[in-house]
Amino acid sequence: MSTTSRRDFLKQSALGAAGIGITPYFLSSAQPVQAQAPSDRLRIGCIGVGSMGRPNASEFSQIADVVAVSDVDTSHMAEALAPHEKIGTHRGDNITPPEMIKDYRKILDRKDIDAVCIVTPDHWHVKMAVEALQAGKHVFCQKPLTLTVEEGQLIRNACRKYNLTFQVGTQQRTDFNRSFLKAVILIQKGLLGKITNILCHIDGSPTCEPIPQAPVPETLDFDQWLGQAPLVDYIATEAKKQERQNFWPRNSRTHYEFRWWYEYSGGKFTDWGAHHIDIALWAINQNGPGQGPISFNPISVEHPVPFKNGYPTIANQYNTATKFDIECKFENGIVMNVVSHSNAGNGILFTGEKGRIHVSRGHLNGKPIEELGDESKYIKEEDIVKAYNGQKPEGHKQNFITCIKTGGLPISDVFTHVQAMNVCHLTAIAARLGREIKWDPKTEKAGDEQAQSFIAREQRKGYEIPRVS
Repeated sequence: MSTTSRRDFLKQSALGAAGIGITPYFLSSAQPVQAQAPSDRLRIGCIGVGSMGRPNASEFSQIADVVAVSDVDTSHMAEALAPHEKIGTHRGDNITPPEMIKDYRKILDRKDIDAVCIVTPDHWHVKMAVEALQAGKHVFCQKPLTLTVEEGQLIRNACRKYNLTFQVGTQQRTDFNRSFLKAVILIQKGLLGKITNILCHIDGSPTCEPIPQAPVPETLDFDQWLGQAPLVDYIATEAKKQERQNFWPRNSRTHYEFRWWYEYSGGKFTDWGAHHIDIALWAINQNGPGQGPISFNPISVEHPVPFKNGYPTIANQYNTATKFDIECKFENGIVMNVVSHSNAGNGILFTGEKGRIHVSRGHLNGKPIEELGDESKYIKEEDIVKAYNGQKPEGHKQNFITCIKTGGLPISDVFTHVQAMNVCHLTAIAARLGREIKWDPKTEKAGDEQAQSFIAREQRKGYEIPRVS
């Protein structure tokens, strides 16, 4: 099936026209991957093959042909070609390695590539994704998809216009023994009665000592890495070994450490928030257009450096929040607290009139669950089918490929993910300003000029995100 014919098919499907109003479905990755004939395998280019990108590329190599990889750090591309990564085009026991392409735009220019997998720092996601859609590519992009609320608006417009499959990498919807899916179904079927409170425990960001200026590694194109962000000095300390990564600067702006700088990410607000807030909103039917909290109030916040008017005053240390409790109020009276620390531990605690349940990647428990005994009393086969939007259970990445071939919204659609990301961004804005933020989820505008100024960010010349209307 050619890219053109797939695109024509999708234009006839509900993907573009009805996408924003469809409830997402949740699939299990416990099922074995379906075999595909080599002639039927999609061709994928992977943009970003660092610590997260390599596992993603390796997984795609099991169900598609990864024909090209791109990264601003050439050492990442070299590591992606290591035999143990098994990245490339599989034919029996033979693996043809992908082409190494430093400039991601050359991947987008290739007519033989059907889709791209984007696993880069957050501030690059939307620009690459919009450009990929413009080039006729289907997109798999890791979370958190957006850096700002405005970026969510831009990517929604692009997805509506180009009618291509777009999957967000929030695998929490598919993995972990379906615990999160079960919690959502039980809550929506009234196990807890009316929900009154939600606690999203997402942990806090780390701290670091002042980081000295350092020479840019020969393998890294630092200007390209910065992209839309302001031009700054490269800073780093000595390297160390991590379990899932090769050597990288211990403290720097780049590689995994980008998460702890508001210039490139949102700390834990967008890291774990992209997972837990997403599930919380879906459970209470608040992830559709015009839905979500109407106020964000920082009960307590600690940052590792001083802030003035919402901006850090020290440039060579991590700056995202280390401790926080942000109270988010919904128009229907539900209160959700997004916290860095709690007695419940990382996960989501739902409180209703009939009791509480806590769900995390390790468990689903609480007195109502214990009293329920056999969960099949509440979770029927038809409930699961409905949650899956009528599709069979399959893995996150396999579902991406299935939707390219058959149409329909993937497991993690752009539209509900943007709703969750808006909440993540607004909790961060409230934390940065240290005061309550009013929000209109229907117009997507803040209640005052200062807060509204954080909805978008200035993009460095030459790295602007394309505007799609």
